[in-house]
Amino acid sequence: QIQLVESGGGLVQAGGSLRLSCAASGRTNSIYAMGWFRQAPGKGREFVANINWSSGITNYADAVKGRFTISRDRAKTTVYLQINSLKPEDTAVYYCKSTVFGLAYYWGQGTQVTVSS
Repeated sequence: QIQLVESGGGLVQAGGSLRLSCAASGRTNSIYAMGWFRQAPGKGREFVANINWSSGITNYADAVKGRFTISRDRAKTTVYLQINSLKPEDTAVYYCKSTVFGLAYYWGQGTQVTVSS
């Protein structure tokens, strides 16, 4: 099993930046990929970005390409999401997701990002 703890959310003005972190613990040697999703008020959870834990290959949602950067530190079993040029529409709860070999997955508890205009 994998436990995930997100941090780094907060209130920021439009145009600002944040870096979210997600620390994994437990059976981390079974991690295949990690990623970020977000859920805005009244909307469903949507994919933001993910990264292959071994190769480092990344994927992004079209809405965040060029502004968001996902990265990982394998030694710390932590994944990061650097968010630049924040927009009010980026306001959401951001969730970390870990996918393990065998395709089971785990979610973190979420961290709130609020962007004021």
